[in-house]
Amino acid sequence: MNNNFGKHFNITFYGGSHTESLGVIICGVPQGLQLSEADFEADLARRRSGAKGTTPRREGDVPHIVSGVEGGITTGGKLEIVFYNENTRSGDYDRLRKHPRPSHADLTARHKYGEAFDLRGGGIFSGRMTLLFVAAGVVAKKIMGRATFSSRIVEIGGCRDAAQFESVVSAAHQSGDSVGGVIECTVTGAGRDLGEPFFDSVESIASHLLFAVPAVKGVEFGSGFEGIRLRGSERNDRIINSDGTTATNHEGGINGGITNGNPIVVRVAVKPTPSIALPQQTYNFDSQTVEDLIIGGRHDACIVLRASVVIEAVMAIALAELKLSL
Repeated sequence: MNNNFGKHFNITFYGGSHTESLGVIICGVPQGLQLSEADFEADLARRRSGAKGTTPRREGDVPHIVSGVEGGITTGGKLEIVFYNENTRSGDYDRLRKHPRPSHADLTARHKYGEAFDLRGGGIFSGRMTLLFVAAGVVAKKIMGRATFSSRIVEIGGCRDAAQFESVVSAAHQSGDSVGGVIECTVTGAGRDLGEPFFDSVESIASHLLFAVPAVKGVEFGSGFEGIRLRGSERNDRIINSDGTTATNHEGGINGGITNGNPIVVRVAVKPTPSIALPQQTYNFDSQTVEDLIIGGRHDACIVLRASVVIEAVMAIALAELKLSL
């Protein structure tokens, strides 16, 4: 099983949703960056549950820096950050080994890793693991210096009116269902010349990581799919000065796989939470028939509400990987 990514900003995940602890090991962090546990709090807080429509499971998500920092300064050695799971109810998941959830990883995990594989809380397939992306992203943002990362939810449950998002989520939650959505992330100040043509393009590296985030099912840069409905004369970005600033940004800040200095814009589609309260028909290995499954447990009605900071973190990791390769 490969829980490792990156040649220059190398991250390795360990643990799971209901293990005693989970953590990330980062290699390639430059010496001399200021870093303390307090630096993680702002982004970790954005990921925590608590808002209407998010899971009732509340974790402290307190980061513990095990190695790689001395006196608040990175040493250049292996950086390890660990978190402890303190609010688990593993019994909710025992029966899912025999009666796998629709559109979840229960069945693929069974086929690939065997019946004994740890599926408590979804195991390594759980959204709980995105905590580690956020932690690594905090470090990556420091490497990216003055680059700024921002994100916004542009669609929930087919609705693009932000004023209606809360009611859309509430309606799904009250009916025992879930909704997905779209997150747009913008990176400004990343600079030019990051990325290479073909296999190490900005889009290739970023998409690799974005699709590693549980529930992400689509990625587009710039005007993406909407842009194909335009003619070339409408979509082409006019260059208006010697720095490469463009009048429009249909390319999303990337040409030929390389950043052009304009804002990097990416949109990510996040599917509805597959764990819902409504009965669902799915195969039962014990009875060898298709029958109703009522999942139970504690789940988000809308993962999107907590995912914006995760998408920012992943973009920071991808860009740090490319920046350190220069």
